[in-house]
Amino acid sequence: MAILAVIPARMAATRLPGKPLRDLGGEPLVIRVWQRVISLGIADECVIATDSAAVADSAGRAGAVVEMTSDRHPSGTDRVAEVAARPRYERFHTVVNVQGDEPFVARDAVEGAARLVASGAFPLATACAPIEPSSLERPDVVKVVRGDDRRALYFSRAPIPFLRDRADVADRDAVIRQHVGVYAYTRAAQAAWVAHPTHALERIERLEQLRPLAAGMAMGVADIAEPAHRGIDTEEDLVAANAHWNAFTAGRS
Repeated sequence: MAILAVIPARMAATRLPGKPLRDLGGEPLVIRVWQRVISLGIADECVIATDSAAVADSAGRAGAVVEMTSDRHPSGTDRVAEVAARPRYERFHTVVNVQGDEPFVARDAVEGAARLVASGAFPLATACAPIEPSSLERPDVVKVVRGDDRRALYFSRAPIPFLRDRADVADRDAVIRQHVGVYAYTRAAQAAWVAHPTHALERIERLEQLRPLAAGMAMGVADIAEPAHRGIDTEEDLVAANAHWNAFTAGRS
């Protein structure tokens, strides 16, 4: 089944102003994400969705397909849904949203989420990775708890599951997972997601994926073996990402 990948990119980030156009290894960040998605070869088409003329110009110069969207979307999924609903994308059964600050997103995360949806196992899917217990207290590292059927039970910036008794630390460490910034949806499930109003849980945690969970929608969570590379939300993250990029490219030369 045909897969459409959409990278939402907005210029309104407060912790890292102008984030999509910040430099990563000599190219704007959003272009590095687009290049990564293209290189994976999982999606049949990849587009950048933005409300910014500057982002659109930069992406167009790089050769990316760009779709202009409303500037009033409360989340990346809302922006992606506007694009996916357009007639030219009707042929795609599965839509994958790769967030615009994930230039090192793992193949297994994108492929795993897309497979859960394309196979019919779940109408919505995302991915998770191992996490160091020391990162549990960090609010910028989003945690997910899953059921035995791989269905998401909850996402939080808080340390979940909470360790009530130190005797259970081994059990806790066996199930803790970090959320990876990828979503996959059927067209119908994506339309249902954005049809729901923004939920209080979504606003409180600033996590868009809590909107469909609160509405009772099933979201599968694919597991990847390797720890996830951090997204880029701050100046410090960008410095670390450039160091990682330089080390990665030096290793290939």
